[in-house]
Amino acid sequence: MRLLTLVFACTLLPAQGPNEANYDEAKVGAYKLPDPLTMQNGAAVNSAGMWHKQRRPEILRLFESQVYGKSAPAPKKLEFEVTSRDAAALGGTATRKEVTVWLTGKRPGPVMSLLLYIPNQRQKPAPVFLGMNFGGNQTIGPDPGITESKAWTRDGKPGARGASASRWPVEMALKRGYAVATVYYSEVFPDHKDGLAGSIIPHLYRPGQTKPDADDWGAIGAWAWALSRALDYLEKDKDVDAKRVAVHGHSRLGKTSLWAGATDPRFAVVISNDSGEGGAALARRNFGETVARINTSFPHWFCDNFKAFNTRVADLPVDQHMLIALIAPRPVYVASAEEDRWADPRGEFLSAKAASPVYKLLGKDGLGANEWPGIHQPVHSTIGYHIRAGKHDMTAYDWEQYLTFADKHMR
Repeated sequence: MRLLTLVFACTLLPAQGPNEANYDEAKVGAYKLPDPLTMQNGAAVNSAGMWHKQRRPEILRLFESQVYGKSAPAPKKLEFEVTSRDAAALGGTATRKEVTVWLTGKRPGPVMSLLLYIPNQRQKPAPVFLGMNFGGNQTIGPDPGITESKAWTRDGKPGARGASASRWPVEMALKRGYAVATVYYSEVFPDHKDGLAGSIIPHLYRPGQTKPDADDWGAIGAWAWALSRALDYLEKDKDVDAKRVAVHGHSRLGKTSLWAGATDPRFAVVISNDSGEGGAALARRNFGETVARINTSFPHWFCDNFKAFNTRVADLPVDQHMLIALIAPRPVYVASAEEDRWADPRGEFLSAKAASPVYKLLGKDGLGANEWPGIHQPVHSTIGYHIRAGKHDMTAYDWEQYLTFADKHMR
């Protein structure tokens, strides 16, 4: 495979231990990125048709086999039930729905609970922001009508009502005309190293299978797959416009949103907030979290084959700019935080930049910035980007950018 001629951080210095975090740009070292526009056999990709028919499927297979794993197909039918509906939620500004989705398409069976707020002041079906949450649906706001999740939590207690409201400015989105939908991620795969047994994955084994193959999906694959099942439901709901759904996520769920957007072209816009290693940040860049560290700390997130690259990242046939490229030509937004060095903000920007040639091949502008922008200087080209002041979090500033980006690209 031909490599990009662009070489970053010209000085090659001794590598640090695989589990150590480097925070010194002088120690990043030189690296070369696989070229998203060169086939594995060396052929140059010079047309949109060649990208869509040959190179994109090739890159997708490489991510499936070496990083995220192959996911199960969608159920043959969607089985769901609207279990509650309040047309006067949030002081009358929204209609709140709670929807039980049977993940295998059969009752009884494993379920996830989708929470959906739809703005009442609308003249047509509303576009949607869809993402997973970390603590249970009841944590995204103080609304007493949200059913408390009984699924696994890290401390064994249900998440406090409204505990994550700062990351979910629902009323801001509603005022801008967007519906908001969410699912608790641990209903799909409990987020711990032994969570497989309680996840959706064993329910979708092929006949005779007792454990995942080395190239089978882990938690990120399962969460992304479930976001597509949520989209299946949104396609049935006449109050929303399923052709205008922005999938978003923070941190590990930012990794998930990127993979969901790469594997399901129905998502109109894809948003990654502080997703870092295994998300938007370049794996080959020796800065912040490493492949070895993430596979050691979170062995359940990726497929087993990914662990083979813990100490030989340069041998990966892909890097994360190619994940962003899989979303092309749809709009994608990558966001970083100044103090979130673990997630390598510069590496997230460079990844978005290195995906731009694919967007340009497909007639889009890619990332409209040649240099890393300053703090609070958002770029809203087809590949959007900003870095804000502060720590690893999802803030009102981030949401303001995402809503404005969606206004531009999804209206």
